[in-house]
Amino acid sequence: MARADDPHLSALRSAHPSEPAPGEVARAFDPARLTQARQLAGLTKKDLADLVGVTPAAVGQYEAGVTRPRPQLLSRLAELLGVPVAFFAAGRPHAKLDVSVTHFRSLRSTRIAQREKAVAFASQVWELTHALECRVRLPVVDIPGFAGGEVTSAESYADPASAARALRAHWGLGAGPIAHLVRVMESRGIVVTMLPIDRVEAARIDAFSTSRLPRPLVVLTPDRADDVYRHRFTAAHELGHLVLHGDTAPGDVRHEREADAFAAEFLTPRDSIAPELPTRADFTALAQLRAEWGVSIDSLLYRCRELGVLSSSSASRAYQRLGEMRSQGLFPSEPVSGYPGEQPVLLAQSFDLAAKHGLTLAELAAQLAWPRERVAELAGLRARRPALRLVTDTP
Repeated sequence: MARADDPHLSALRSAHPSEPAPGEVARAFDPARLTQARQLAGLTKKDLADLVGVTPAAVGQYEAGVTRPRPQLLSRLAELLGVPVAFFAAGRPHAKLDVSVTHFRSLRSTRIAQREKAVAFASQVWELTHALECRVRLPVVDIPGFAGGEVTSAESYADPASAARALRAHWGLGAGPIAHLVRVMESRGIVVTMLPIDRVEAARIDAFSTSRLPRPLVVLTPDRADDVYRHRFTAAHELGHLVLHGDTAPGDVRHEREADAFAAEFLTPRDSIAPELPTRADFTALAQLRAEWGVSIDSLLYRCRELGVLSSSSASRAYQRLGEMRSQGLFPSEPVSGYPGEQPVLLAQSFDLAAKHGLTLAELAAQLAWPRERVAELAGLRARRPALRLVTDTP
């Protein structure tokens, strides 16, 4: 995954501790960085070629490493793509992540360019995590079968619900409500982040996850953040992918159903929730359960039907009634902003701890060769929590 340090760039950095000259970067040009920057900008090769005045074939040759851009063109590319010229230099750790190993919740409705943009973002999140982890000890990854970017099939589960119950037991969560799901996931070494895109684009991409990096990554989207209950279910769904499908190719509709079943059992274990479910569509009781268990009324109604508490026809009528009540302003969505425990903070806390020992945003941005604003955006420099300590030579 990570690329070894490039001697050209090492010399470049020592000779030029500030921004290197375009000519120096051209000699240490990394084709993968151009691909990453283009994908982050949501551009095709033709789009970029039109903007800089070259042919799409030329852009393809740059990205394939057949030829290198001229120094003047590098400056133009950096300006158009919103990165420093140094971004294109080789030598920094780089996550080789592909859409083919990433679980997209809405794979069939997501265009390839959108998926590539999202995966390029995930690669940058790993780079930031790696840079911070060189200074701060993050929680150990605690997912059965996971080891450094690979998931073995050592654990065998009869079904997704069994896997959910096993993970609850492994993490010592008991059989009751999980108060702060995202915080729990971060405390088990999973990097959780929010995709910094507008809600319209987020709705097309939806959430996604991958276990093919040295740390498992779950990316949530702002369109779900308007409703904490959808947000939590989505996070549990992606956790299901990490547990169930780490060594399988994504894109299978059956996998999405399995991840949903995992999420339902993980958030509302059958043996615990069944005795509490109302035997009729009692929305007052359902609202109380929503607040207690942190799941939507829709999910609770589905559980009622799934567990045989309500018939299919009764559940259908209840869904219809719920829609009518919402149209009248009842059961409004509750945004995630009101629930700190459901907001990712691991990277922000890592930076805060490193900053107490001398790391500055400017220094981190220079190391990553990103604009400072990008570092702050991906780090999510707000919120707080999992317990961290500095990396030292002694245990």
